[in-house]
Amino acid sequence: MKEDERKSLDIRYKKAIMADPNSSSPEILYPEWQREYRAALLELNPKKMQERVTAAETVIFKRLQAMSRSADDHAERQAIEDALTGLRILKRENLGFPDWQKE
Repeated sequence: MKEDERKSLDIRYKKAIMADPNSSSPEILYPEWQREYRAALLELNPKKMQERVTAAETVIFKRLQAMSRSADDHAERQAIEDALTGLRILKRENLGFPDWQKE
């Protein structure tokens, strides 16, 4: 993973799990999906990472379905968008998935 992408992913991760990015102890704001997302980001074993990414995507999409009837939750929707971006980078850089945004 390139250094600038790693920094971007680190910033997104901090935003996704912490109320205050400067806090020394992370607080999970959205436990319905952030624990799985965090586990995927922290996993080093590629085989387990794939399993954790799949688990994170599953709980995120279930959460989006549960939120579909609500116009609220803008902050959580942004956190989910950031998390999905982080998972896409993780899959591309660590698991060999293609970059679907390339033309």
